[in-house]
Amino acid sequence: MWFSRKQAAKVPPEGAAGDAVRLPKQITTKTRGDAAEAAALDHLRQRGLRLIEANYRTPGRGGGEVDLIMRASDGTLVFVEVRQRSSASHGGAGASIGLPKQRRIIFAARHYLMRFASLPPCRFDVVLVNGDLGAGAGQGATIEWLAGAFDAS
Repeated sequence: MWFSRKQAAKVPPEGAAGDAVRLPKQITTKTRGDAAEAAALDHLRQRGLRLIEANYRTPGRGGGEVDLIMRASDGTLVFVEVRQRSSASHGGAGASIGLPKQRRIIFAARHYLMRFASLPPCRFDVVLVNGDLGAGAGQGATIEWLAGAFDAS
């Protein structure tokens, strides 16, 4: 069961018989996204990538965000987009990365790269988390890493 932001949690009145009722922890798209990013980060670290920055955002409205910026062992700067879908009914996680989303990621990556005097080799990867991560166990979820999923040209 879920609750909207406007609904208040119902607490039994003072002196009611029994202990207070505990409501289940609310699972939001933000908590699911955070769990997917953590799973993706673990997955990439196990494969030798090193975290540089997480959730890099461009200033102002209408910019972009890069979920993870990592460095590969060969020195390549890797901009990673993490997508999570609990169901494949609408094409799964991979189907949600269209051209507008790619443009916003590329925009954020270019903004991030302005701090470098000389540009390092770069690539855009995608980590797809399909299925439900559950309560940290990852049962039923699959993680797929697509290195070089798209480019900035």
